[in-house]
Amino acid sequence: MKIVSLADMKVGQSGVVDALKGRGNIQHRLVDMGVVKGSHISVFKKAPLGDPIEVKVKGCALALRMNEAAMISVAVEQ
Repeated sequence: MKIVSLADMKVGQSGVVDALKGRGNIQHRLVDMGVVKGSHISVFKKAPLGDPIEVKVKGCALALRMNEAAMISVAVEQ
């Protein structure tokens, strides 16, 4: 599997969270929303200008800013 940033994934791509690079409040917020290592994540929508993006994690839809998505490394399913 290829490791990429969630921000670089295209609509329809999915994979498994490999790592969180954020620190402090942002990392805690992502963990609270279910974005943890090993969880399945897929890109559902992107705004017309690319920010924010909508992803699905553990059956829930989340809107993330691109700077937050850039902190999430994903092992993309081919």
